[in-house]
Amino acid sequence: MDLRVQGSGPAAPFLGARDLLETEHDLSLPVHVRVRENPDERTWAAHYNDRHVLNISRQAASSALARELALHEFAHMARYEQEHPSHVQSTEEVLYLALAGKRVERRKLAHCYQIANHMKDIYADDITLSVGPGEKLLAFLESSLARALADQPPTPPRPGLERISPAADPEITAVNAAFALALAERHDLLESDHRLYDLASAAALDAPTVDFDGFRRRFRELTADPGSSAYRRVLVEATRSYVGGEPAAD
Repeated sequence: MDLRVQGSGPAAPFLGARDLLETEHDLSLPVHVRVRENPDERTWAAHYNDRHVLNISRQAASSALARELALHEFAHMARYEQEHPSHVQSTEEVLYLALAGKRVERRKLAHCYQIANHMKDIYADDITLSVGPGEKLLAFLESSLARALADQPPTPPRPGLERISPAADPEITAVNAAFALALAERHDLLESDHRLYDLASAAALDAPTVDFDGFRRRFRELTADPGSSAYRRVLVEATRSYVGGEPAAD
């Protein structure tokens, strides 16, 4: 794996992530890591004919999660090179199939893209968690969900659970909670009394119109190597479940 780090910032996390990935996978194209000064720049990968690009802020590159963030993005690159359906399927095509003839709120349309990204993340993290430890990822999922828990106190109040982020949308927070729980269960990261279960239950209660258990099951049981039509069908069904509608026909 040809790795080139550009910009000021530590190279060690990216080298460490490369070494972990290479225990089971390799990338044919070179990877250019661009360390950016903007602390709000989220970590994301781009794919071109001759290279992959990992964009990451210097703050993230210097954090305790830097190696895990890089490994996660390298796993996305590996899935892209494998032409895995989750990484080559057009989300726009799926939304057209799932939502034709429907009026959908803009916020819910944005949420549908997030659901598609969750499925990509499941498949990327199947690689991530096959080559690296999951403790930091589990802690990140827990803290992220705790921060996102809803914007108004529930009725009746839930003892011992404080709502932290006033900006979170309860419906997509419930889907995010289902994703977090499903990913952790898929890779046996949880004990039965882990706090993530309580947080996920709270998120589900805040969004009674969301099929929390259905999304949890759907994410957890994604087939490791689906065909393109099977994957498209699952994503169409997930989209319709979120916005309302009948399951897609085979």
